[in-house]
Amino acid sequence: MGAVFTCSIDDGDLLDRKTAELLAKHGLAGTFFIPISNREGFQVLSSADIRTLGKRFEIGSHTYDHCYLNSTNIHEARYQISEGKKRLEDLLGKEAEGFCYPGGQYRQEHIDTVKACGFRYARTTMNLCCDAGVDRFEMPTTLQFYPPDRSVYLRNFIKWGRWSARSEALRLALGHAGWVERLYAMFDHACREGGVFHLWGHSKEIEEVNAWREFDLFLAHVAASVAAEDRLTNAQLVERATIEDPSLV
Repeated sequence: MGAVFTCSIDDGDLLDRKTAELLAKHGLAGTFFIPISNREGFQVLSSADIRTLGKRFEIGSHTYDHCYLNSTNIHEARYQISEGKKRLEDLLGKEAEGFCYPGGQYRQEHIDTVKACGFRYARTTMNLCCDAGVDRFEMPTTLQFYPPDRSVYLRNFIKWGRWSARSEALRLALGHAGWVERLYAMFDHACREGGVFHLWGHSKEIEEVNAWREFDLFLAHVAASVAAEDRLTNAQLVERATIEDPSLV
């Protein structure tokens, strides 16, 4: 049947413009999760950049200033979640449907706040999933575009659960020493199974490891393998998954 492909890029780095160019070059959809500023001191996209990006891609919120929610109190967390959404919507002139938990750090109270603020879904840093997950406010991913040590996959596997559904992807991840080979192997597995391949990453990290050529070539492989109607934003993936499985809460 072939795979469904979605891509999400976090943090709103200036290099997101380059990532967007490559996604557009290959006719692929994607979602950029952007904070309004970054408390760690990194420069983020300007208002004009965000508006330009929003004409071609989905823009989701990443808190107001990239706040790790577990590191603060619930009052600050509520401000971060609500204000990030409001400011993005003021910039874009349309709804910001999606939210991404910075660093994958959150508790149930943060999920409740995301729902109360009117978001339609939220993405986590769970990887090794070849589906859209079982809860629209804890959307998983398949693989990060980055060369981590294989132990990272083991820790992620243990932390996030759903072990039966993720065991084959873990086997593939551990079975390939090279991270690029791992990437293709897991994508091809998703294609064979007719599953979801959710690529996520940070533009800044692609630059740090000098992997723009690898990123370009992989996107070309995706475009040659995935039908146009199966190249989705994160929001479109959630919508499709909900239609196929109404129990996705």
